[in-house]
Amino acid sequence: MTEQKTETALSSDATEVRRQKLALLRDKIGDVYPAHFHRTMTNAELAAKYESLEPDVETQDIVTVAGRVYSSRNSGMFMDIRDASGKVQIFSHKDTTPEAARDMLSMIDIGDIIGVTGVVRRTKRGELTINAHEITMLTKSLLPMPEKWNGIADVEIRYRKRHLDIMSNEESKLRFQQRSKIVSGFRHFLEGEGFLEVETPMLQTVYGGATADPFKTFHNTLKMDMYLRIAPELFLKRTLVSGLSDKVFEINRNFRNEGVSTRHNPEFTMMECYWAYADYEDMMALVERLFEHLATSVHGTTDVVFGDKTLSFKGPFKRVPMPDAVKEATGIDFLSIKTDEEARAAAKAAGFEVEKDWTWGECLAFIFEEKVEGTLIQPSHVTHFPKDISPFAKEVPGEPRLVERFETYCNAWEVGNAFSELNDPEEQRRRMEEQLEQAHARGEKDKQLDDEFLDAIDQGMPPAGGLGIGVDRLIMLLTNAPSIRDVILFPARRNKAD
Repeated sequence: MTEQKTETALSSDATEVRRQKLALLRDKIGDVYPAHFHRTMTNAELAAKYESLEPDVETQDIVTVAGRVYSSRNSGMFMDIRDASGKVQIFSHKDTTPEAARDMLSMIDIGDIIGVTGVVRRTKRGELTINAHEITMLTKSLLPMPEKWNGIADVEIRYRKRHLDIMSNEESKLRFQQRSKIVSGFRHFLEGEGFLEVETPMLQTVYGGATADPFKTFHNTLKMDMYLRIAPELFLKRTLVSGLSDKVFEINRNFRNEGVSTRHNPEFTMMECYWAYADYEDMMALVERLFEHLATSVHGTTDVVFGDKTLSFKGPFKRVPMPDAVKEATGIDFLSIKTDEEARAAAKAAGFEVEKDWTWGECLAFIFEEKVEGTLIQPSHVTHFPKDISPFAKEVPGEPRLVERFETYCNAWEVGNAFSELNDPEEQRRRMEEQLEQAHARGEKDKQLDDEFLDAIDQGMPPAGGLGIGVDRLIMLLTNAPSIRDVILFPARRNKAD
């Protein structure tokens, strides 16, 4: 074939050869895709059991393992098979392997899944090996494997065909195993702190708890529009009202019909928790304990490498009020500014472009994002947010323009958000009505007032601290992942035709 032969053509040829082998296997053994295969141990269990086996020693132990063929040498005499836990070498030779098993070798391709029964030994070079007595075809793979040394170079294919990415990339496989451990770590930690896990609706008739565009759908039986939740907050607070528990949490999937970037995916995972009779100071301490627990459970230390940085998740974290951080970075003292007009003028005088209708708090938050956020590399809590942008938080005593809210930053990313939750029903209604007016003014005509939530708050919600953690972003930091798509198994992507 010439060098112009395309990758697609090569793949097609390889597939045809595999289909021919599949036909031969069906004639020879019948069922090429059996429903069950009993193995006596995983490859990791095998490695652990024979860890002390000396080189060039053969046991009398017969084991049965299974896995995908990752490499084949000397016409299949040596094969490496991998299961989810690790690899083991398979040796098939006329001195040790019956002819019936050796006859299978010519029909086995890299990527096939096989079962092997045989004797355990360690080679002179120290490789744990099974001398095959029986080989069972469990799954014939009709497509060739990705090139094992370099994995998948095309990033888009890695995300679209995640099974191939994990199959060929140990780093990616480890990252998703760590993700599972981290999510489990959230539950273990929060349950240890006395929190009760609850589940709230993903389909909601009124979306709320955050400011974001929702995904809209229609319920055929109920004949009504519904929305995928943008946050579970309002339902979790209703749980606090009920008295089910003083501490509740949910690890939840949220859906926001917005942009895609290295830190944003339309479908993402959050952990939200609410703690009755606590405030935002209690939640700051909780975040520090949680982050320390997760870092240690994954890495055995609170020092975590991310890119060219080492992040310390050992508490206590730095704490700084937003007005103080802005004053230190720009010299603008927002606490001495009295009106919205003065705030806009001060921002413009310092070289910032602000909108003509922005409030005092919006100007403060914008300048913080522009000048301070990018400097927060080590885990830090930014406190005392403007009330203008925090409709569910309690005011700071003596400073009604600020609220008891903090966001936790790391690597210049916001990874957590928490309040001393507003539980004054009249003030809550006033703020939500104001927020609704603003949404309608922006053209968000579907936005509605959540009367059922307000009715629940009228019943009386205890004072509480509330916290939301961006699980995906935190996993990025703990697993050294440069993009959120590296920690979501099947991230959002364009249609293949696009």
